[in-house]
Amino acid sequence: METSIRLEQAIKKLYIAFHNNHLNPECCKQCAVGNILDNKDSWKHLSDHHGSLELNYVGKVHESFGRKFNGYSPLELLKIEAIFLKACGYQLPFHHKNSKPKNPTHKDILFDGLTEVITFLCELDDVTNIMDYTKLFEFKNDKPLHDITEASA
Repeated sequence: METSIRLEQAIKKLYIAFHNNHLNPECCKQCAVGNILDNKDSWKHLSDHHGSLELNYVGKVHESFGRKFNGYSPLELLKIEAIFLKACGYQLPFHHKNSKPKNPTHKDILFDGLTEVITFLCELDDVTNIMDYTKLFEFKNDKPLHDITEASA
């Protein structure tokens, strides 16, 4: 499967962050977008509220100029972050009064968030969802349609 550079880089960064415990939904440098953007928090100035899908003036200017951040537009970045937060169990927009998970850095919670983010990233690039393992269980006449041992060779 052919993927874009931005997708490969984003997945690699998220994978590393997840396994090195550098993924934190409440930190602008360690959230999904923060990791995609090399642990920078400048993206937070694209919107007035963490988890919002509404670009502020700065975000709209960048969007209208066609500015990309590691391959992603400002609106795409806001969507990525909103998807991540929502899948992790946050009520959006992120606010101390809104509901959130009890342990936001628990691996199961982060995995749920990453699954949804990677699904969205694949949709953006119009590629098959790499998180979809259902093909592994397809069968015909009691025989698997796909041989997993071929994929690992």
